[in-house]
Amino acid sequence: MPLGAKADSTTPSPATGGKEQRVTKQRRAVSAALDELDDFVSTQELYRILQNQGVSVSLATAYRILQSLADEGLVDVLRNGEGEAVYRRCAVTGHHHHLLCRNCGKAVEVEAPAVETWAAHTAAEHGFSEVAHTVEIFGLCPDCTVLKAAGKL
Repeated sequence: MPLGAKADSTTPSPATGGKEQRVTKQRRAVSAALDELDDFVSTQELYRILQNQGVSVSLATAYRILQSLADEGLVDVLRNGEGEAVYRRCAVTGHHHHLLCRNCGKAVEVEAPAVETWAAHTAAEHGFSEVAHTVEIFGLCPDCTVLKAAGKL
């Protein structure tokens, strides 16, 4: 989003069939907050962050904005270990996968050529075309593994 964009500015959105998507003050605030975060965050966590920053946005609006950003491919959305949708602005463009810590939520973006080969082969074997997939691998990150070994987790 361009610096200095006004609350009534618009941008084409693939999620709306190329129609103009309104760029509101709340949308800019949500986008800016995501830019500052390294890990995935739930809508409620992001809502609390925005409230602590003094941003006036309802929880329902935060949900809608995050879904819109996900639909436009501007953020990644996946389900955490509890099945809750979590969002993050990804540094990696294009198709990729995630390793996610079940304890602290740390995420690592990874490319997995073997997964791509397997998915394409499996789809072709069953006559599927134009396939897509997501892979999230849950475990303990190195820091949490050390904490667990020390009995602190």
